[in-house]
Amino acid sequence: MRIAYLDCFSGMSGDMFLGALVDAGVPPRLLEETVASLKIGARIQVTHVTRSGISATKVDVDPRGETALHSHHHPHEHQHEHEHDLDQHSHHSHGDSQTVAHGRGLKEIREIIGKAGIAESAKQTALAIFEALGKAEAKIHNVDIEKIHFHEVGAVDAMVDICCAAVGAEALGVDEIICSPLNVGGGTVKCAHGTLPVPVPATVELLRDAPVYSSGIQAELVTPTGAAIVKVLAKRFGTFPEMKIEKSGYGAGGRDLPGHPNVVRLTIGESLPELATQTSREIVTVLEANMDDLSPQVFGYVMDRLLEEGALDCFAVPVQMKKNRPGTLLTVLCKPEDAGQLSQIVFAETTTLGVRQREERRQILARKWVTVPTQWGEVRMKIASMNGTVKNYAPEYEDCRKIAAERKVPLKSVMNEAMEAYGKSRRG
Repeated sequence: MRIAYLDCFSGMSGDMFLGALVDAGVPPRLLEETVASLKIGARIQVTHVTRSGISATKVDVDPRGETALHSHHHPHEHQHEHEHDLDQHSHHSHGDSQTVAHGRGLKEIREIIGKAGIAESAKQTALAIFEALGKAEAKIHNVDIEKIHFHEVGAVDAMVDICCAAVGAEALGVDEIICSPLNVGGGTVKCAHGTLPVPVPATVELLRDAPVYSSGIQAELVTPTGAAIVKVLAKRFGTFPEMKIEKSGYGAGGRDLPGHPNVVRLTIGESLPELATQTSREIVTVLEANMDDLSPQVFGYVMDRLLEEGALDCFAVPVQMKKNRPGTLLTVLCKPEDAGQLSQIVFAETTTLGVRQREERRQILARKWVTVPTQWGEVRMKIASMNGTVKNYAPEYEDCRKIAAERKVPLKSVMNEAMEAYGKSRRG
């Protein structure tokens, strides 16, 4: 399977993504034709720059169609993107321009993209990115999505970035785009609503469920447009995948940050067969704590609470501790983003003085659920497969336990009948 890995160690913005696409082999002419087909009077300019010693491609958007593009001072995208991008206050001056720009609503933007001379699939992707932006801003400002407006220049910038991102991503010819955790930056940024913390509210909303962090750089590294592109284009998040690298590209942000390569990297290649067709791998966090004075009742409660709060697994092993005291080793498996919250539960609910943490890779079979009938009611079956072939299957304990308790039948009878029912369905 052909995949692309988007490495956002310095954040993500629309212009950075376009630069990475071009650097990875997408013809600049394709992006130029995309911009021309929008018929909004904009142009792009492609240049080669260096960011902290790394050669990268920079794509600038000129909403006025001038040959000489004005300079941008924002670390990534157009200066204070959200100052004119997706703002319900439609009358606002942009940057150095002294003219008051009218707002473009999503309805007008949909019409412009709908008439553009690009593939229908790319149009749908671009519209999905705009809808994600509009939905996030509508929630932040508590207004209807149709009342959200882009300022004139911001609308042009966003349409160019988003449509070119959709067309360029399609031109890569990959089956899947995987994204790294995103470095969001820090500090504050001035916009139409005043001074906002970084990441700005719209970016936070768009990156819900995505892994994020800050390296401490006081700049807005992930813009709303960049976050929306990732939200729609990335199928999943993770560390650098196992792949045979074919090529890579670097897209530059607008500023050369001292000691930090202000680029996004796009790496393209073939995933290894064992990953693509047999199993999947992921990073999990392992939390451990030793306990020698916790009552069994409290210990059971802690394990139940950890599982309820999102732990992937939780188990205990008896251990012999110092001074020959018997104790218990609590081990919790969880998603990396849940480690902090679950560690706090361990500290709050137990007597331990420390929680150890490490990251491990686990290899898992593809899993799905199917429902089978029994004489007492339906039971879910967990099916694990590899290469499309079922390797393991088992009835869901909670379903069987509930039936056994309500119908006053042995648990093993319910589980056996569920197994037989699934076996009959497989034999067809």
